[in-house]
Amino acid sequence: MWKTILATLFAIVTSFSLLSIKIPKLYYHSLYISDSYSNNVSISDHLYTLTQRPHVAGSQANADAANYVLSTFKSCSIQTHIKSYDVSLTYPVSRYLTLTYLDDEPVKFDLRQEIYDNDPYADVASEVLPSFHAYAKSGLAIGPVVYVNYGRVEDYETLEKSGVNVSDCIALARYGKIYRGDIVRNGYQAGAVGVIVYSDRKDYGGEKWFPDEKWLPPSGVQVGSVYNGMGDPTTPGWASNTDCERLSEEEVEKEGDVPLIPSMPVSAEDGETILRSIGGQVADEDWQGSKDGPTYRLGPGPGIVNLSYIGKQVISEIQNVIGVIEGAEEPDRFVILGNHRDAWTFGAVDPNSGTASLLEIAERLAKLKKIGWKPRRTIVLCNWDAEEYGLIGSTEWVEENREMLASKVVAYLNVDSGVSGEEFQASATPQLDELLKQATKQVKDPNNSSQTIYESWTGSSNAPYIGRLGGGGSDYASFLQHVGIPVADMSFGGGYPVYHSMYDDFVWMKKFGDPNFQKHVAGIVQNSDLLMVASVWGLVALQLADEEFLPFNYLSYAYELQRSAKELEDEVLEEGITLLPLFKSITELAKAATIINKQKKEIEEARRWPSLWKKDHFVARELNDKLMMAERALTDREGLYGRPWYKHLIYAPSKHNDYGSKSFPGIYDALETAKNVNNVEAWKFVQREVWRVSRAIRQASLVLKGKLT
Repeated sequence: MWKTILATLFAIVTSFSLLSIKIPKLYYHSLYISDSYSNNVSISDHLYTLTQRPHVAGSQANADAANYVLSTFKSCSIQTHIKSYDVSLTYPVSRYLTLTYLDDEPVKFDLRQEIYDNDPYADVASEVLPSFHAYAKSGLAIGPVVYVNYGRVEDYETLEKSGVNVSDCIALARYGKIYRGDIVRNGYQAGAVGVIVYSDRKDYGGEKWFPDEKWLPPSGVQVGSVYNGMGDPTTPGWASNTDCERLSEEEVEKEGDVPLIPSMPVSAEDGETILRSIGGQVADEDWQGSKDGPTYRLGPGPGIVNLSYIGKQVISEIQNVIGVIEGAEEPDRFVILGNHRDAWTFGAVDPNSGTASLLEIAERLAKLKKIGWKPRRTIVLCNWDAEEYGLIGSTEWVEENREMLASKVVAYLNVDSGVSGEEFQASATPQLDELLKQATKQVKDPNNSSQTIYESWTGSSNAPYIGRLGGGGSDYASFLQHVGIPVADMSFGGGYPVYHSMYDDFVWMKKFGDPNFQKHVAGIVQNSDLLMVASVWGLVALQLADEEFLPFNYLSYAYELQRSAKELEDEVLEEGITLLPLFKSITELAKAATIINKQKKEIEEARRWPSLWKKDHFVARELNDKLMMAERALTDREGLYGRPWYKHLIYAPSKHNDYGSKSFPGIYDALETAKNVNNVEAWKFVQREVWRVSRAIRQASLVLKGKLT
């Protein structure tokens, strides 16, 4: 009897002792990326469910998808709510496009994407919106056609040198290289009265096409927005809540971010029909299309196009789904993960491959919580709405919560199209470079289990390529470019042929984008242990949320700025512009980064000897605050000249390509103007922009030092 009592007491004491043991966070992190915590079936089911119907922003189908995300988060015991906004969206009412060529019978285009044989979504294909450009100008445009290649500024310069006048013509541009909104704006600035954008077979087509191969069918049309701003156009800089202040349509046009001429997207098939009606000079070789296509000529005419588009503007409700896992030690510090949910059509790649990965992360974190894990800092899971129209859901949320985000957010981690191919890609602000490298070293390559993602990402190079995030291509933009929050964006694959067409469906993903869904999860597929996007994305978040000292390295930032400054120097060398203030400020940043890295190392070493270390939580907190706030110092409250919404002086979109950017956008904007007008005042303004960027970098150095001057 006594032996039984003693054994019972021993078991109770032992259980309490085990409960009191603090399990290292690294243990939970290793579990997170383990085979046992991933679920290949579940993530496939999520993607299948999300892509059963077209779900454009403002539709009931997209509201249903929001409720699906909400219920999934809640089933993971994550505190979740929907934050709605009333925003201005546009939809097509009528479209009409005809081509008149010499004495031939006029061609009337039907502007339809064809259903393919055995299409499982044929019954809901009618729910796909007619192909259109969101925020396109309603109106009628008639004129001879000019072929403008990709519609870039340099393409119009080539036409001018060739003696081709675009004024009062319809510009025909192929999509690629730059954002479609800039294609339309560049056409307007060149004098065009309308713009037609098509998907060239050279870029998106093949001898066979979907569903037999991955390529865009001849009738496929890439739709999308032509709005050049961020967020609801009627509420620039403030959130679109019910009964808020709004700009009128006339005031929105004066802001300069919506098109002032009609535009329309068309298929490769229709684009080639129009190209055959264009005469004049033969375009250069790099302007030509596929080998079996027509000879591309510049025009204008003799083909005459009649383009009519009528759209409607509607104040629609959109829903962001926000899930919060509160931090145990620093609940007022946030690590945010974001992906958007709305799609132009079915959205299997863009964006719901990312949405399914976000739901997989939620489910894995729920498993960790059940065995005792709690994040040190708060993790916020965000599923955005209306991204496709102009990053609207995320931007409205950031504008509404701007001050809180500026003071509390550690980093924002974005995944848009999670999977469209095999190669891992990542972009980030430079202090996150090392963190991304370390995370990918722990995850197996889904296409080659004998190596890590890091090894396949690096390839034959000494280091992997990490892009920068000056472009406005996804929901990271408002966090970085408006508030100054460190960000990262990652995916498998990049551009893909059926982008923004009705063929971006579950069938395409299953056959070509991600067979067996190997790139979504870190699970067993055909008895192979494969680690994927959800693993890297979630692991980076866990390290940011759980490590006592933030894994930021501003030396990487200084080195990146040094490289960018060297590139800039080559462009201003003969113009009397000095970059000495810029180089000096970058040197100061490198010194400050070296000092704070040394301080962190000394603290970590001291903690190995408890007798020499008096535990003080404020030491870690103070150091982390310096690391967190240094990025904010690279913003300017006045914003870029002529583009005040963009506050970041290092990363923002190029003036003529929303998807592209170089570092120092304000300097490059001024440099472009100076080269065009070539007067003393313009070059002085370039020098002033150099000084402004230099001051911002110096402010970042002072933040890292943490002492008043």
